[in-house]
Amino acid sequence: MIKTIGIKTKTRTEFVDITSEVQKVVEESGIKSGICYIYIPHTTAGITINEGADPSVIKDIQNTLSKMVPNSRNYLHAEGNSDAHIKTSLAGSSEVIIIDKNKLFLGTWQSIFFCEFDGPRHRRVVVKLLKDEHADT
Repeated sequence: MIKTIGIKTKTRTEFVDITSEVQKVVEESGIKSGICYIYIPHTTAGITINEGADPSVIKDIQNTLSKMVPNSRNYLHAEGNSDAHIKTSLAGSSEVIIIDKNKLFLGTWQSIFFCEFDGPRHRRVVVKLLKDEHADT
């Protein structure tokens, strides 16, 4: 099963918590045990799992990435978004999460974040669910 989630970002760099949207896809699938693949089909946006309880963690990640890979460098790529491409490579374009009892198997503080590095834009998150062969559903 493949499902696409639409995301509309508002700023150039933004981390959007998509945990509830992905969990909804899992619940609607009826899959009790399996794997959830999350894929971002964009070269200037990524995905990460990190703490969702304290927003300062995400702010710290964003600030550190901006210091490591500033927007104002003299990059060769002519579109002016080389920093976004580099940040996407650092964040990654996919995550894999276990499904157990029809729920995403995340740690207590973990949330799933769509990482926008070249917004604002309309984006897609692709979710693919695989059921365990020996599971009831």
